[in-house]
Amino acid sequence: MSQKIGVVGATGAVGSRLLSILEQRRFGVSELRLFASERSEGKSLLSHQKEWKCQVLRAGCFQGLDWVFFDASDEISSRWVSEALSSGAWVIDNSAVHRMDPRVVLAVPEVNREAIRASVKAGQRLFAGPNCSTVQLTVALAPLSQAFGLKRVVVSTYQSVSGAGTAAMDELTAQMGGSTDRSIFPHRIAANLIPRIGKVGADGFTSEEQKLMEETRKILGLPGLAVVASAVRVPTLISHAENVFVELSRPAEVSEVHELWKRVSGLEVVDDPALDLYPTNENTANRDGVGVGRLRKDPSVPHGICFWVVSDNLRKGAALNAVQIAEAIRDRV
Repeated sequence: MSQKIGVVGATGAVGSRLLSILEQRRFGVSELRLFASERSEGKSLLSHQKEWKCQVLRAGCFQGLDWVFFDASDEISSRWVSEALSSGAWVIDNSAVHRMDPRVVLAVPEVNREAIRASVKAGQRLFAGPNCSTVQLTVALAPLSQAFGLKRVVVSTYQSVSGAGTAAMDELTAQMGGSTDRSIFPHRIAANLIPRIGKVGADGFTSEEQKLMEETRKILGLPGLAVVASAVRVPTLISHAENVFVELSRPAEVSEVHELWKRVSGLEVVDDPALDLYPTNENTANRDGVGVGRLRKDPSVPHGICFWVVSDNLRKGAALNAVQIAEAIRDRV
């Protein structure tokens, strides 16, 4: 069945990938309305073998659409999501605006498909996409939670500059070529690490770290789970990496976890460090799967394990996940 689809933020790093993923996965598109800023108004983008002109958001712009994907700022979503819902469209919002709303499912189809199903049956038409770092973490944690139980999660993220947008990618590329200019990050990012992503709260944690902790609890359905996060910006272009330490409720052998992960849709186990086989930014970029490896026991706590997880933050972390949510809704999960 062909669908009429709107994409808010169509010219951005995530929006452009969403368009290609819709085409690759043969979602079925009869009309595309591409929304962007005023400077991109009238710009043509090729998708589904046709040129589509970008337009700006205005009253009534969503009328007649079946789906609207939001891949823009929190301010845009705060202003326009309600109008998209009023038009009768299904809405998938990748901003942070609705993620912690108890009425809205924070959706990762590999993890909480049942919650998506229940929300569809209840008549809910708005679904939120998580922070890109949270998506890959929960895909790896969910099977552990179900099989062994989770007591505590400690995660450090190593996040590529694409998480800050196209301009951040341009800034890194220019600095790698010798430029000293910077406008996106508070320090030079080339050959450097910046241990702050987002605003710093009164407790010393950044907004990025807070999102990771709160969203993980919500997606896994474990409001009391002990989670602590550190988020670091690193000088890579694509894919986020995470080093994860987990204390399980019950003992688990490394071989058991490997076999469990191999049965999980969306996870790719790459784990033979002696042969230098493990997920990296390079071998996960432009791939759908979440790569896991470097699995070993953590001897410092009872039933502890630690592992490395890497995923394309623009793809599975945002655009692909949004399309997968739409597919689950369309197919009535």
